[in-house]
Amino acid sequence: MSKTEEAKKISKKEARKMVYDKLAGALAEYKDVVKEKRFTTNLKKASKLFAADIAKASNRMNGEPRKKRKHAENNGEIQLEQHLAE
Repeated sequence: MSKTEEAKKISKKEARKMVYDKLAGALAEYKDVVKEKRFTTNLKKASKLFAADIAKASNRMNGEPRKKRKHAENNGEIQLEQHLAE
């Protein structure tokens, strides 16, 4: 069975490209005001920030389980043991 396009996992790199293209199209009118090198650099930075969260959210929606936080579980157990010792 093959996965559909919607159920397919999206990588950070693919998400970054999609976000970059959408932002570049939406902000094209400001390209003349700002230098082109600065414009592309800032778009790359913004798309990188957005892409990480978008990839996580879309993969989570497609069935990838969340990673459990080991630190939080251990911290809760330690606090419980300290409370019981008192």
